Amino acid sequence: MKFTFALLLLPFASSFTLSPKPPSPHISLSSTSLSSAPAPYVSKHSSDPLLIRAARGEKVERPPVWMMRQAGRHIKEYRDLVKKYPTFRERSEIPEVAVEVSLQPWRNYQTDGCILFSDILTPLPGLGLQFDIEEKKGPVLRKVDTWEAVNNMHLIDPFETCPFVDKSLRILRDEVNSETAVLGFVGCPYTLATYLVEGGTSKEYLEIKKMMSSDPQLLHAMLKNLADSIGEYACYQIEAGAQVIQIFDSWAGHLSPRDYDVFAAPYQKMILDKVKERHPEIPTIAYIKHSGALLERLTRTGVDIVSLDWTVDMAEGRERIDAARKGMGLEGRTGVQGNLDPALLFADKETIKERTIEIIEKAGPGHIMNLGHGIEADTPEENAKFFVETVREYRY
Repeated sequence: MKFTFALLLLPFASSFTLSPKPPSPHISLSSTSLSSAPAPYVSKHSSDPLLIRAARGEKVERPPVWMMRQAGRHIKEYRDLVKKYPTFRERSEIPEVAVEVSLQPWRNYQTDGCILFSDILTPLPGLGLQFDIEEKKGPVLRKVDTWEAVNNMHLIDPFETCPFVDKSLRILRDEVNSETAVLGFVGCPYTLATYLVEGGTSKEYLEIKKMMSSDPQLLHAMLKNLADSIGEYACYQIEAGAQVIQIFDSWAGHLSPRDYDVFAAPYQKMILDKVKERHPEIPTIAYIKHSGALLERLTRTGVDIVSLDWTVDMAEGRERIDAARKGMGLEGRTGVQGNLDPALLFADKETIKERTIEIIEKAGPGHIMNLGHGIEADTPEENAKFFVETVREYRY
């Protein structure tokens, strides 16, 4: 099935007890009736893609490669498509359009991963939380900063509220070849809560940090509700065909280590535990922007692969992650992903190649090559392609 578009035609957690003064919402699957779910996706391929094998720590001939935010504004085909579908939600919630956008970088660059074009806010309406994304302003949400608002949150029924995600992932699995992994992703509770408490994007995150001290139990109740639903949503993506789940807690890097232990890590772990309970074979990746101070703590959530931004030396990051895993009494290595500075894709090809290979060799096997953050909108497509080709030509 091929789509054509007339292109007119995206030791860590301190224990805590939730005992708010008003009763916090305790939502669970047993008290929520989910709509009929389609049968889990069954692959037509017998072998696992390179990215999956590398994520599991198997011996591979080279590192797999994809780029965070690889689908979108830096690609001319995407900018042409925007003229016909001017809102982000159209582009991400119409399955045929989301599939086309997801496939563009895969077709153009031959990346080893094809990630669903979507947004971390996509599941929020399923919790009773509406949002919009304005092209220049970004996310716009009604603030959730009272017990009434938190108590009005409900457990997501993804089959009812996000059917387009199921359809898009199933189509993607059928469109890509057997050597390409399809990635799903979710936003973590703390990062989602920043949007809810602030009412949109923020630079300093003052409102949510004020809530940490003025009403921490309210924030914990919100985070718990988000974790319950996002765990469900991650499993829903897997059952629709996602072969890897990346969790983004992008703004947790603004937290002190102490606050990370209390307000971020436990809720990341809730999602990861739910995924591993239901789908133990699915690799998980975690990403936090500016995570240098948090690498050991992120490792201790039990995630399979830690994605490093560009502010951490890959060799030093590897050593710290390995030490944290050893301290947990676990054998083997936690995988790593990243960590090329996206700005280097504006450099000359010799520099791109040199810095890319340096990271690969510092990381060693068990590494997924990627950028340290999303690709910039003005990145030359030829440089993005050269970066991917450099990785594809490398051999251990």
